Amino acid sequence: TAICQWTLAMEKYYHVARGVEPKRKALKEASAELEVTMAELKVQKAKLQEVEDRIADLESKYSAAVDKKDELARQVIDCEQKLERANKLISGLGGEKIRWGESVQELTIAFDAVVGDVLVAAGGIAYLGPFTAFYRSELTQEWRAKLAALSLPHSSNCSIVNTLANPVKIREWNMAGLPSDAVSVENGIIVDKARRWPLMIDPQGQANKWIKNTEKETGLDVVKLSDKDLLRTLENAVQFGKPVLLENIEEDLDPALEPILLKQTFKQGGSLMIKLGDSVVPYHPDFRFRITTKLRNPHYRPEVCVKVTLLNFTITQEGLEDQLLVEVISNERLDLQQKSDELVVSLAGYNKQLKDIEDTMLKMLAESTGNILDDEELINVLANSKVTSVAVNK
Repeated sequence: TAICQWTLAMEKYYHVARGVEPKRKALKEASAELEVTMAELKVQKAKLQEVEDRIADLESKYSAAVDKKDELARQVIDCEQKLERANKLISGLGGEKIRWGESVQELTIAFDAVVGDVLVAAGGIAYLGPFTAFYRSELTQEWRAKLAALSLPHSSNCSIVNTLANPVKIREWNMAGLPSDAVSVENGIIVDKARRWPLMIDPQGQANKWIKNTEKETGLDVVKLSDKDLLRTLENAVQFGKPVLLENIEEDLDPALEPILLKQTFKQGGSLMIKLGDSVVPYHPDFRFRITTKLRNPHYRPEVCVKVTLLNFTITQEGLEDQLLVEVISNERLDLQQKSDELVVSLAGYNKQLKDIEDTMLKMLAESTGNILDDEELINVLANSKVTSVAVNK
């Protein structure tokens, strides 16, 4: 049985081996062809990789070229902008050089003479108020002579007006009713700068009118010593920072006003307070107190004079002439008066604008870093300064 099974198996193997052998030969040939094909494929892949690497390199170079082109385009635009700003800067500086040079010379002279000038101005504020134009001029000349004798540097024409005058503010005062003569202008400066509240001798009512016009928009309270609610009005004004005009006083002042006149303030709970009568009220820093009298030649006791800044607003011959001229022009040539007022307003606005621009420019120059041509805002401010200064000069 075993021999029979072996014989059958051998026969079966013969037939299977006979069918498989050609297939083995075919497999061997196919494997050989595959090896040749794979070798060729490897070569072609290497060539393809080389081409792809060249393409990637070219793309990288192209991208770098495009970036460089864009950067050059940006640099062209930046150079054009800088060139335009440089032209503006050169044009602006060229126009402002003369004015700035003159300003530097004036400021240098003023700086050297500031000690004597301020001394004369301070003396004027402290002592000249009660006097007429003649005595004021005489005293100022004596002070200048004394400064010269002591070799203190000062300007040859130093005075309250030349040292402390703000042209823009003076024009505003004139438009509000302050006469334009020298004494009235000095009085206006003293009212503005003095530490003590002003008591104005005002028989013609010009100071009264000026104060009312100046403080019209700030809610001025006008009171008299005879008013029953005087203290209540003062308390409200002190607390909320409103201006007060006490008018038509005689030669005596109510003792209740002494805390205000002497500015007897004190700190309480971190706030500034003042006691008026039996009440303690907060003291607002914007509070202003003005006093006028219609008496022509009052005699105030020394204890009153030391509490206030006494000012003589009695109208002068020069002041009358200026006011008469204004009235004549207003009646005869109203068009000229209107044009004059317009010019005054316009010039005051230009001067204020010019000062603001210069302050802004100095601040920007101090804070500027790097290339000044990169600061377009600064260049524009300089251009505006030139335009404004040309308009002011015109």
